[in-house]
Amino acid sequence: MGASEDVVAKTVLATYDSLSPKYKPAKATEEFFQWVPLSGIVATEGTKCLPVDQVAEAKGSVLHDWHAEVVALRAFNHLLLHECLELVTSPSKTSSIIREREPSEISEREGLQPFSIRHGLQLHMYTSEAPCGDASMELLMEAQADPTPWPVDLLHSATKKLPGLLRGRESFAELGIVRRKPGADLAVCIKVYLEADVFIARADSPQTLSKSCSDKLALKQCTSLLSSCTSMLVQPANAYLTSLILPQSQHVEQACDRSFGPNGRMKPIVNQEWSGGYAFRPFNVRTTKHEFVYSRRSKPAASKELRTSNVAAVYNPRLQETLTVGRLQGWRKADPKAASAICSKRMWKTSLQVLAALGTPKLLQQMSGSSNIRRWKESAMFTDRQRVKSMVRSGALCNWIRNDGDDFEIVFP
Repeated sequence: MGASEDVVAKTVLATYDSLSPKYKPAKATEEFFQWVPLSGIVATEGTKCLPVDQVAEAKGSVLHDWHAEVVALRAFNHLLLHECLELVTSPSKTSSIIREREPSEISEREGLQPFSIRHGLQLHMYTSEAPCGDASMELLMEAQADPTPWPVDLLHSATKKLPGLLRGRESFAELGIVRRKPGADLAVCIKVYLEADVFIARADSPQTLSKSCSDKLALKQCTSLLSSCTSMLVQPANAYLTSLILPQSQHVEQACDRSFGPNGRMKPIVNQEWSGGYAFRPFNVRTTKHEFVYSRRSKPAASKELRTSNVAAVYNPRLQETLTVGRLQGWRKADPKAASAICSKRMWKTSLQVLAALGTPKLLQQMSGSSNIRRWKESAMFTDRQRVKSMVRSGALCNWIRNDGDDFEIVFP
């Protein structure tokens, strides 16, 4: 029996409460109340995206997607990488999360990674809002005065620049499909037909290819919670979510079953297993009575307006940061110091430090010889992971369009 949903929720909420005010939205006033989504991953025994035309400018130093679920996943991977680094640089240290694999466990079939998450640990995610995309479409429909789907001809022609993938909440009668996030800042959002402060991005706001949190979590049921750079070091078999925990107000059973369950859109890959420790391992969706103090449902009656906070708080036992627009708060856009510790470039740097300290011959031999991150991901080291992604995108999440373009160079230590 794992941890109860209320225990997991209270753990995440209490951790957030312990943070200093600089990591939180502004205090409520008579004029407005700022809300923000919260997500956290708990091991037991934090709403925006980078427009597609700015992805190439990121160079690995800016987060493409800083929705709460994605920030939580990145913070979790940051923790794993630094646990691995400490184990290889300080042999006397031990980790309560990571262990070194025995030589008998390491093989081409089961993966060459030197580390694994400890046996017996369960991973649970609490999120204060229903994940954007397919798992929240019924909630969106219920929130409207008129549940009739928005006519396609009301959408600006700019929405057709990225064909084949529906944007955010448009055409919300279409269910069980991959959706991209709006990508717009609050300043370019408008209320549409709404009673309950639900927002849709304007059709002329910046475009993004970042997929919805529902889609990313659905894929994580196959690839595990590990990011690419972490998957070089940690075997994925023990890195799958056991449960996704939502407030009762944010749970629509049919939506979650359709989005994540074995009888919904993931049905084509039920019971699928791949080499390298990968498999389709669906998580349970559970509910809790506990609400987040900064959820949009917590708006005081005295506050006239509901606003989205532009602050994203990042926390794990080794890291605390505040982000705005995918960068460290307070730093200029072009300043290298604005790069978050959970951005791709810095996470890859940490993983390479671990590889260099290990000197693992078989892993080093699989490198393509290129310092370009895109080419490296195409190397033999990631064959198993790429095979899983390809099969899931062709069999279950069929209209997935890759968010390419953020190429950068990585230097082996």
